[in-house]
Amino acid sequence: MKDSMIKTTLAGLLTLAFVGSVNAQEKINLILDWFVNPDHASVIIAQQKGYFKEQGLEVEIVEPADPSTPPKLVAAGKADMAVTYQPQLHMQIDEGLPLTRVSSIVDNPLNSVVVLADSGINDIQDLKGKKVGFSVAGFEDVLLGAMLEHHGLSLKDVELVNVNWSLSPSLLTKKTDAVIGAFRNFELNQMQLENQQGKAFFVEDHGVPSYDELILVVNNKDRNNEKWKKFNEALSKAVTYINAEPEKAWTDFVSYKPKELDNELNRRAWKDTLPYLAKQPGKLNKQRYEEFAQFMLDKKLIKNKSDVDDYAIEQ
Repeated sequence: MKDSMIKTTLAGLLTLAFVGSVNAQEKINLILDWFVNPDHASVIIAQQKGYFKEQGLEVEIVEPADPSTPPKLVAAGKADMAVTYQPQLHMQIDEGLPLTRVSSIVDNPLNSVVVLADSGINDIQDLKGKKVGFSVAGFEDVLLGAMLEHHGLSLKDVELVNVNWSLSPSLLTKKTDAVIGAFRNFELNQMQLENQQGKAFFVEDHGVPSYDELILVVNNKDRNNEKWKKFNEALSKAVTYINAEPEKAWTDFVSYKPKELDNELNRRAWKDTLPYLAKQPGKLNKQRYEEFAQFMLDKKLIKNKSDVDDYAIEQ
């Protein structure tokens, strides 16, 4: 009888320990770069399908009021993880922020120069003498300059116009002839919804080294935490599901915030975004980071080029 009671007690304790281990999810506070959109497909699907929970993670997804703050909050230890952009990471490292890239969401550029299809601008050389709109000074104009130089022109050959984030509207109202900084998966679709056809010139096809558009960064003190590998496992599973079942995945995606996400622009952007989602989020192309860092240095966007291992790791 006594032995039976001991065995029962031990079994109960083991059950409680197991339940406790299952319920003890590691918490991650993730701040996006902006409001939720198809660029964040893998993160949202991993959340909605329970892939984070399968990895023992409880992820809180936060949309920032100011898109410039997420990396700074991570650097200050006030958030665990943030979405940012590889070009911005190089500048943040140059400023001394203690950040490490541990994952990629979109591992190819989305940035492009966009013109109206009937504008008569059929190549980059045709931008000579034209008005080009931009939103972010000090980076987009540098990208445009590199594209122009690739074709024997310079920024002096165009008129730059700050359109204050109104990229597509400035084209549609003919205030500009072209815009730089347009995401190819959004701006073209936005123009189509206004019954206008656009044409995009991809930055990586015109003298700009390829780079990761959207990445995830953590504080250097947490860079070797095992939970980032688990996080990437969940993202990888999400991307596999998205590519296998894009329509079902779309339904799962919009279920996150139906009123905000279930619209025609996002529906079209969803299809155009899927080919750019990182299938192996934790994989790191060190050579590409090295080449883009050199580009940033050559263009005087950064003062010093750090070793890739200091700010980016493979998980």
